[in-house]
This record gives sequence, structure tokens and C-alpha cells, in this order.
Amino acid sequence: MGKDYYKALGISKGATDDEIKKAYRKMALKYHPDKNKDPGAENKFKEIAEAYDVLSDEKKKKIYDQFGEEGLKDGGPGGPGGAGGGGMHYEFRGDPMNIFSSFFGGSDPFGPGGAGMFDLGGGGGAGGPNMFFMNQGGMDENIFGMHGGGGRRGHARQDPAVLHDLHVSLEDVLKGTTKKMKITRKVMTDNAQRLEDKVLTVTIKPGWKSGTKITFPKEGDQHPNRTPADIVFVIKDKPHPKFKREGSDIKRVEKISLKSALTGVEMNIPTLDGADYRLVLNEVIKPGTTRRLTGKGLPNPKSPTHRGDLIIEFDVEFPTHLNAAQKEAILRNF
Repeated sequence: MGKDYYKALGISKGATDDEIKKAYRKMALKYHPDKNKDPGAENKFKEIAEAYDVLSDEKKKKIYDQFGEEGLKDGGPGGPGGAGGGGMHYEFRGDPMNIFSSFFGGSDPFGPGGAGMFDLGGGGGAGGPNMFFMNQGGMDENIFGMHGGGGRRGHARQDPAVLHDLHVSLEDVLKGTTKKMKITRKVMTDNAQRLEDKVLTVTIKPGWKSGTKITFPKEGDQHPNRTPADIVFVIKDKPHPKFKREGSDIKRVEKISLKSALTGVEMNIPTLDGADYRLVLNEVIKPGTTRRLTGKGLPNPKSPTHRGDLIIEFDVEFPTHLNAAQKEAILRNF
């Protein structure tokens, strides 16, 4: 049974955009971790953010309404790119705090005058007919107009996603890591733009493959009458001096002499963990021969407790020339 995003926001299926926004505003203020210290409030806050991220996006909402959470995350029936999915593969990786901040225009609704401004309990708050807030499209909207008090609202066009390559070492892919990425974006202040530096925290999980995308919804430049672009970081493998990635396996080419290939050898093989593995070769090693060290590769992204293998491919180094005595010894023994 998939997640019920409508239930998470306390609304019924078929709710209007204004009703979705109103419900998110109410629930987010109620369960914000800075205000609500009850156990489970933080998880509820994240659940609300995910629900709003889907239902406030026309494309995601349409797929969700048709196929549910499973269809949304698998791209529709039949898996990624299936009927109705349009190639979408949704996974919520947004920051609930960023979504909250973006919704309230970066202001603090819990600060002086803030709680009254966003109070949904009726009249008497600090807000008045001339009180405005910055919405996600970068437009100033009368807060009372949003609640059906005569205001009007259009559908702001969203700017295309901004992609950034994020190069990650194999060691970081092995253990998982967190990267702090600073972006500079344009923000709206009193109908004017100014530059703002912002740090986005990118959490990289063990085993993530090159090409994995981490999306920060609506964190791009703010423009009047437009929805800010999503900022997307695309994981890329950083070249490694010792290993090459092959899915969850890693590969290393090990050079050995012709003598060692024929007579046997013991060698220390470096691993991604940092410790050497003692490998004993007693049989004849032909060029291109491989050996697998089970469980010495990268975690499987779908099952991080299971790791791939370290594949060792042997490159046998042949001598460039032989003297007469060496040739005679070879002929005598073969």
C-alpha cells in the first residue's frame, strides 16, 4: 500500500491548488520541529513536505492520482517510462526545511509578528489586507487573496532544472558521505533581485551509481511570475589511481613478470578499504587471467550490506629480449 499524500495533508483527492497550499501551510506550522517537540513530529514534518512536493507539482500530481505512489516512483505501469509515466522516476530527496523556507519566502513565521501573519485560525492576527509574502513562483500575493478573499492566482511557469556534476571518489561511494555545496542564486526582495549564497547539503548513500541525481526543488534563481528552477546534482565517479568501477564491482590491473606467471608468486593486493590482501598464485597465469576477491567491491545501492567484488586482471610482462643463455635454458626445459 503506497503513501496517501492527501491524507498526510488532511485533504481529499481533488483538492484545488489553493486548498493544497492552505493545508501544507497549516500542517507545516503545526509540526515544524522548532515548534513541535513531540516524538514523531520531525518525521511528520518530512512526510508533509513530500506530500506537498508531489501535490503542488502538476505533472507529479497527475501521475500520482492515476497510478499512486508506486506508479509515480516507477514511472507508471510496467516500470520506469511505462504508460503514463513519461519517463519520470520520482524519489523525494528534497530538504523539508528548504521547502518550508521557500514556501514562506525565507521569512521566519515563528519570529516577531510571524505567527500571526500565517495564523489560519481566523481574524485578529498580525497580518492585514496589505500583508504580503513571497510565494514559490517569486510573486507577491495577498495572503487573504490566497484564502479566497478576492485574490487571484495564476500558474507560474517553472524554469528548467539546473544541473551540476558532483564528482565523488570511490572511497566516498564505499562508505557514503555528505557534501556541502555552495550555490549563488538570485532572490527577490521587495520586487528587486539580489544575489544570495546558499549552502545545500548533499547526502550521498553507499553504492550510489554514476548518474544518480539529487534534486533540491525550487532552489534556483527567483524571477517575478516564475517558479524557481530545481537544482540537480548529478553523481559522477572521480577517476581513481588504482581501481576502475564496473557497477558494484571494482577492477584492478596487476602487472606480473613472465617468471612469476610461470613459477608462481605471492603478492599484496591493495583494497578500497585501505588494507592489503595477501594473494598466493601457484598455478600458471596466462595474460588476461582474472581473480575475484569476494565482497571487496562497492555496496549494492539497493542492498548496502552486500558488496560487489574486487576483480584482479593480470598483465603478464614479457621480456623485450633474451640472451643466448636464456634461450638455451628455455629450450632445454621445454
